[in-house]
Formats: sequence, C-alpha cells, structure tokens
Amino acid sequence: MSNAAESLVQTLSAEGVDTCFSSHHTARSCLDSAFLTSRDFRVIATSFEGVASGAADGYGRMTGKPAVMISHHAAGFGNSQANLHNARKAKTPIINLVGDSSIEDAFTVKAAMRESNIETAVRNISSWVRTSSSADELARDAAESLSVATGYPTQIPTLIVPEDIASGTSRNGPSVMLFEEAVSINSNALENSIEALATGDTCAILIGGRALQEPTLGLVAKIAAKAGVRLLSEVFPARMRRGRGAPKVERLAYLADMADVQLRGLKHLVLVDTKAPVSFFAYPGKAGCLVPKGCAVHELVTPDHDIDAVLKQVCEMIGAMASKPILQEPVEIRLPKGKLTGDKACDVIAALLPENAIVSDESQTSGAKFMAKSAGSPAHDLLTLTGGAIGQGFPVAVGAAVACPDRPVVAMTGDGSAMYTIQSLATMAQEQLDVTAIVFNNVSYSILNIELERVGFKGSAGPKAKSQLDLSGPALDFVEIGTGMGLTSVRVDSCESFAEAFSHALEEGGPHLIEVMVPPSIAGFKLKVLPRLLNSLRYLPTPLARALKNWVAP
Repeated sequence: MSNAAESLVQTLSAEGVDTCFSSHHTARSCLDSAFLTSRDFRVIATSFEGVASGAADGYGRMTGKPAVMISHHAAGFGNSQANLHNARKAKTPIINLVGDSSIEDAFTVKAAMRESNIETAVRNISSWVRTSSSADELARDAAESLSVATGYPTQIPTLIVPEDIASGTSRNGPSVMLFEEAVSINSNALENSIEALATGDTCAILIGGRALQEPTLGLVAKIAAKAGVRLLSEVFPARMRRGRGAPKVERLAYLADMADVQLRGLKHLVLVDTKAPVSFFAYPGKAGCLVPKGCAVHELVTPDHDIDAVLKQVCEMIGAMASKPILQEPVEIRLPKGKLTGDKACDVIAALLPENAIVSDESQTSGAKFMAKSAGSPAHDLLTLTGGAIGQGFPVAVGAAVACPDRPVVAMTGDGSAMYTIQSLATMAQEQLDVTAIVFNNVSYSILNIELERVGFKGSAGPKAKSQLDLSGPALDFVEIGTGMGLTSVRVDSCESFAEAFSHALEEGGPHLIEVMVPPSIAGFKLKVLPRLLNSLRYLPTPLARALKNWVAP
C-alpha cells in the first residue's frame, strides 16, 4: 500500500506529467522523496526556488503541459513567487506544490521560525488553492489540481501538502483527472468581430498567448490576410514563433508613446487570446490605456475558449481557409566588425542563430533591436518577460532546454537582470543543458535610467542615488562567475570575438556563457533627449511619427 505522496506522484504520472523542479535544500520531506524515487519522473534540483519556478515556466511554455514545482513553507514559496508571477501572466500550466509542517504538530508550528500563512501568500499567483486534509484525499486533490492547470484557461493551482498527510497511508491509491471544457463562443462577440474585420485598414488584430504559436498563428494570419487588416502582437509574448517562413507579426512597442503611434487611426481592435493594451508603468499626464479614443475593442478569443475551434469558424465564415498569410522572407545579415555595441551584438546573434533555436530574451536595452534584426533569421521561438518580474531569462532557458533537449537555447540577459537568478548557471552545468547564456554587460541598470527620465525626475541625483543604477563598484565579472559554476565562459568586446565565441558555443553544444561588453545603448545626451522625442510623437503627422518610431525602435 502506497503512502499518500506516492499516490499523488502516481496520479500525476498516469496523466503524462513527468518533470519536477525543486531546490536542493528541500529534498528532505516525504513529498520530495516520492518524486525522487519515482521511475516516471525527472527531477531537476536547483540552488534556488526562483530558478525552479522560472524553469517550470519555460518547460510549460515549450511543451504545453505542466511540470511540478515544489517549495516548502511560505518562505520557500516566497523565493519562487516572482517567476510564478511571470508564469501566471504567461498562462503557463504549472502544478505548484508547497510542503508544510505536520497538522498534528500544532504547537511546534506556531512556535517555529518558519511558520506563516501559506494560503494567503499563494493567492497572488493561484486562483485554486487547497490544503490537503487527509492522506486518502491527497491523490484526488492532485488530480483536481491537474484539471485546473490544463483546463480553460491554463493556470497555476497550488496544493499545500502537510508532512503528516504526505507520509500517511492512502487507502484509495491514484486518482483520475477530471477534464474541464472550454467556454462556448459568444455569438455577439463573433458577429461584431467579423463586422470589424470587414472595415479593412481601420481594424487590427492583436494576438497573444496561444495565437502566437503554430499552427494557431497560421490560422489567425490567414484571417488577417483575407480581411486586409494589420496583425499585431502583445508587447511581451510568452512564446512567439517567428523568423523566415513564419507569418509576419508586428510586435507592439514597450514604450507607450511608440505603441500609441502603432495603434493610431484604428476604429476597431480585435483581441485574440490577449487583453487590451495598457502602459507598462504609469506616467505623469499620460493615459494608461493605449486603445485610441473612439476605437471599439472586440474580444473574439479569450483564454476560456478553444482557440483553434473559434478561428476555424471565423476562417470558414469569411472564406479565409484558402488565403495565403503574409510570411517573413529570409534576410541575410552581414556580420559587423569592430568594437561591440548592443545593436552590433544583435546583428551577430541574428546572423548566426541556428534553425529552430529557442531564444529566452531578457536583454532589456542592449537587445532592444533583436526583434528587428532577427525577423528574417532561421525560424525560432521567442520567450519574453511576461510579468515584468526581473530574473526570468536564465531560469526560463533552463526549463526550455529540459523540455526540448534537441533544440539549441540562447538566453539573452542584461548584467543587472542576470544577478537576480544567477544560480541558473549551476543548473545548466549540472544538467549539461544546451544553453548559450549571453550577458550584456553595460555596467548599469540602463532600463531604469530610461524610466527615471521618463517619469520626469528633476534635479541632480547624489552619489547614493546614482549608485542604485550603477553596477561598476565593484565591477561584476561574469566570466569568473560562470567558470565558478561550471560553464565554459569567455568575455568579448569586439564583433569578431563575439562571432567566434558564439559560433563555437553553438557548434560544441552544452552550457556556455559569453559576457558581452557593451556601452549603454541610451546614455548621456540621448538619454536626456529621449523623453522630449517621445512626447513629440503625438503631435507629428502619422507617417512621420511612424517613420521616427521605426528609426528609434524598429
């Protein structure tokens, strides 16, 4: 007869769940032991729960099925919360298990330093939260959590497992998962969306989530081509298929002033698996909602819908099944020469990117032009920072590499972002994952300097204030850090040396780190002028404003 934790594991494995992410220092409980001893599960132990949760996110984005994320007590969960927040925004299916103290040991729990209210802590990332109350019910609770994770919409359920429940004897054995059905399409929303599509160039389709992945992307691209409307993507896609041969999609700009230029003149905006666009931050004197005044918003597909069924219905209604979507043509990029900049580094990556690569992008300002540079690169998947919680790039790359061991993974991050979850490098080495980790080192939190200017900071910042955005004292040495964690690591400061190092990493495979020394992309006079340039866009004629926007952020 199995204990309850073993019944939980058997329940999940019977439904095809086979990967678990955890941290080394939690592998002491009955819950962890049940996964570690299971022949059906691969357990990836990390040095930090924030790496494990980000890896579970990357895994779920690439496979479409949930991994198990294990942490212990509210404090351990707290370490994982930032990247679970990103995963929630990405609508990634993850089964979040939180181990807890034994229920019967009430006095010790109240007196212990680790005691806190787990259920309250997890509700920010989970709409479904349950604390198992008996060993007989644990497997059933696990089956229900799996149905929530994989239902419509996909999400992150949290199951809290007291130690005495996990170790107790389960008389029921494994349980069976219940399937959640998709919500039926609203006929009014369908009719209104089709009427909007008939208006042509005054309408655009904004897509996100599942709509940016094949084969769904091909369906929505057929609709856009048939209707003659623009196809836009949300700013931070969870997973986006792009490159040569993929449907052309215009990504909304991160800077609200530039996104405003892209949306200007629209009378209708049809949403497919995404929300109406809003500004990332609040700025003085500027509206947070980016939908133009007088523009009607139509929710054609929500996360509750079977997206392919809805889009096929639309294709049939407007005769788009036979239409040919606009595809991205190949673009040959010449390798740049001389001293590295962020833009030149993006040229190198775009020129050498291998077929069917996975790119985890948290490169902030240094990689700002990667989207434009790589539009005609070999077809690849792009994973981005969906929730704004910094420290996602490397952990997501870990999960993507575990999910797709036959595909090269390129992780792009800034020096500041890298330090949030630098422990990811150790996991890459321990698991010998095929990840090329690229750190853009500009010795600054450049993105924060830009935001400081945009919110209208006045006056001269003192040394303490400036030090908050400066990474030069002491200078971070990512080659030493990467080498210390077991990666082949190298520093480059020229286009030629970067191209050589990147080519070598891709050819050799396995974990590599490349520290790319670049100056800040926007600094000095450019930084001072940027807010004025952005403010001027609203007053310029649309063709001129779009040309200026494309020059600054193509």
